[in-house]
Amino acid sequence: MTIGTEYLKIVRERFRKVKGLGDKALQQLSGGDIHWTLNETSNSVAVIVKHLSGNMTSRWTDFLTSDGEKSDRNRDQEFINTVSSKQDMMSIWEKGWTTVLETLDALDEADLLKTVTVRGESHTVIDAIERQLAHYAYHVGQIVFAGKQLKDEAWETLSIPKGKSEEYLQQILKRHQD
Repeated sequence: MTIGTEYLKIVRERFRKVKGLGDKALQQLSGGDIHWTLNETSNSVAVIVKHLSGNMTSRWTDFLTSDGEKSDRNRDQEFINTVSSKQDMMSIWEKGWTTVLETLDALDEADLLKTVTVRGESHTVIDAIERQLAHYAYHVGQIVFAGKQLKDEAWETLSIPKGKSEEYLQQILKRHQD
């Protein structure tokens, strides 16, 4: 195994984990919940999903051969809530993630040091991958935060429950001993 193939394996897993975290958060939200905003300057979950998908589709379509900011993308429109239902939102979510994951799966080690452009600015493929991973994790964190605010005590935690860190650690250690 080379460092390039290991890196690709790791980032593919990381993107899938970020998507999985978002999937679990979105499952807990109702059709009405997805339109909630904390205040006038906040985005609803539906808008965050619409923006993420727009970014994903733009950045990852023809990833190695065209600028990541496609001419047909209207970023400002992504922040206007036109999502009609949770089902519509989930279709938008899956479209973006499918584009990302299929493109990542098609990359190989030789692609990592190639140059891609976003808004005319050059980046190595590694840099472009890292920027997008951070961007998507940031927005999925916003989705989780919104879900926690909406569901309060009914929220099913997506990580180690409060006050259960030691118990969780002991379970992990026991698994590794068996």
